[in-house]
Amino acid sequence: MNIHQQITEIIHGEDQRQATGLELIPSENYASMAVRRCMASSLCNKYSEGYAGARYYGGQEFADKIERLAMEKACHLFNCKYANVQPLSGAMANVGVYAGLLKPGDTVMGMSLNHGGHLTHGHKVSITGAVYNWIHYGVADISTGDIDYDEIEKMAMEHKPKLIVLGFSAYTRTLDYARFAAIAERVGAVTMMDAAHIAGLIAGKALKNPFDHGIDIITTTTHKTLRGPRGAVVLVREDEKLAKKVNKGVFPGVQGGPHMHQIAAKAQAFFEADTVEFQEYSAQVLRNAKAMEEAFHELGVPMVYGGTENHMLLIDTALAYGMSGGEAEKLLDRAGLTINKNSLPDDMRGPMDPSGIRFGTPAMTTRGMGKGEAKMVAQWMHEALSRSAEAGEIKVKVAEMCGKFSVPK
Repeated sequence: MNIHQQITEIIHGEDQRQATGLELIPSENYASMAVRRCMASSLCNKYSEGYAGARYYGGQEFADKIERLAMEKACHLFNCKYANVQPLSGAMANVGVYAGLLKPGDTVMGMSLNHGGHLTHGHKVSITGAVYNWIHYGVADISTGDIDYDEIEKMAMEHKPKLIVLGFSAYTRTLDYARFAAIAERVGAVTMMDAAHIAGLIAGKALKNPFDHGIDIITTTTHKTLRGPRGAVVLVREDEKLAKKVNKGVFPGVQGGPHMHQIAAKAQAFFEADTVEFQEYSAQVLRNAKAMEEAFHELGVPMVYGGTENHMLLIDTALAYGMSGGEAEKLLDRAGLTINKNSLPDDMRGPMDPSGIRFGTPAMTTRGMGKGEAKMVAQWMHEALSRSAEAGEIKVKVAEMCGKFSVPK
């Protein structure tokens, strides 16, 4: 078997895994064939260091057109004036904003990773935690997920951050954008919402747009709920000076040449998200997540933060099932249900084998599944984790359901 055959076989194996199992990781989804074709286009051959109209290489006629198109569509979709579509990932989008707006040692405020934030919100293992002085806020009431905004305001008044970061990777409630904006105004800070997980739900009008409530910057990945390529974008509501700083932070601050095939795929995803069909999809993602919440409540399984107001849920498997999140992840994998282990607020266990799991409904909803299927999936998860049914038996049922709801071709 030659190398091409080996690679083809591996890709085919992944195709089969995705088709016959259920992707429940809330940061995963299925990109359309149109998006994937952009990624495989001749644009992957082109080096386009710089920005449209100001490149360091020749032959940019079509690269400029596709980047301008992606920027225009991103601004329309999120109701803002400026977009940088070059970030290669969500982490680089965040770091690019920091590089453009801050100096080493500047004070930044963000949500603690331990309470649902992200590594790039100043965790000590991230370069962001080493370069800037981070002040972290968390969840005031773990049973409900409530945030104490009065306490955040006190912290901001004391530490005077230059940037206040909102957003999360493992938080199931909504944020009070207007309150954050008011706090930032009091201390003269810029606000940045890391909407990587919920950007598609914002674009689909299922959740509030932070820009409508005074937030200055949104960073987001373009996969996850947006169903685009693996990449990112930085959006600026209306401040041109802020947008210029962001652009310098991304390039030449933290990146070199952009990936033009990826930018083309982003443009395609933005077009797809600007449809009535995508709006219905976004609403169904939330309905399905609520259906899973209801099913677990009926089963007597407590959820972290008491439930969900977005697309994801968290369960303390150590408490509910007597097993770590890592054990739960492996067990559910054997049942054809792909979730991810996840640390919980004030988790005493390490991140490689934490106390809980994180799962959600974006990918299953893309396949056309509804509330009935969502409740059935919750039942299967419970049966596997409580060991009331064998993982192999559940996997057969999962594959049968997946046969009725195909992945995008």
